Amino acid sequence: MELLADALFYLWIICLFAGCIYFIFTYIIESAWMIVFNRPLYVHFYVFPKELSADSRKILEDNFSFYRNLSKKRKRFFRHRVNRFIKRYRFLGREGLQVTDEMQLKIAATWVMLTFGMRKYLTRVFRAIVVYPDIFESQNGNWHKGEFNPAAGVVVFSWKDFAEGMEFATDNLNLGLHEFAHVLHVDSVGMRRPGASGIIYRDIFNKVREYLDDPGNRQDLLAANYFRAYAYTNNFEFMAVVLEYFFETPREFEQKLPELYGMVKKMINYGE
Repeated sequence: MELLADALFYLWIICLFAGCIYFIFTYIIESAWMIVFNRPLYVHFYVFPKELSADSRKILEDNFSFYRNLSKKRKRFFRHRVNRFIKRYRFLGREGLQVTDEMQLKIAATWVMLTFGMRKYLTRVFRAIVVYPDIFESQNGNWHKGEFNPAAGVVVFSWKDFAEGMEFATDNLNLGLHEFAHVLHVDSVGMRRPGASGIIYRDIFNKVREYLDDPGNRQDLLAANYFRAYAYTNNFEFMAVVLEYFFETPREFEQKLPELYGMVKKMINYGE
């Protein structure tokens, strides 16, 4: 009994020490790092990284240029995150649609691609992904290709339109990126995602708003004739459209609007 008490005491000491180290690291060292470099101190650290099957790895290679261009080490990180995403969220088919493993993989990889520069990549603002075969009627009677409903905790896709967004990789129309960009925005700004990534996203988003409020910048955006008209509906839609363009035609984006491109790159810590 005495040995058990001693063991529990030492375990408590170890946990207390680890907690102190975590507090110092998270709230002091990383905060200072962010002030200087405007990015997280680290992004990827996995004690026991999860793996995908050979067939799943081939699907990633064949369908995601982002994944193909990663180093071998970062590909492992990417696969780990895809694995965790698929296990974390429910995938629900509608109107007789069976959500296959390949569908789940492509949906998960789209989210992982968008958030790959962020340490906290799993979110609580949705719990399930609903997939229809084609366009669907929402609760308000409107027809949609995709929808994010934070109140219901679901992201909804028309699989036809999701697949087309992936097939035509440079047309700046990517339904998966668009809806997941809404999720990321609500999580980071509306729900105030904790940690370095959320802080950086909010900080840069405020700079983007200031950029948009400047009449000269607004004129430059319109003169560039780059973003589709829907981007100017509101700031919420602007960020979703901008992130579609960022991933689909990055070179053209950087050439036409270098200042805005740089802000978006920092916002999602792209390239980490």
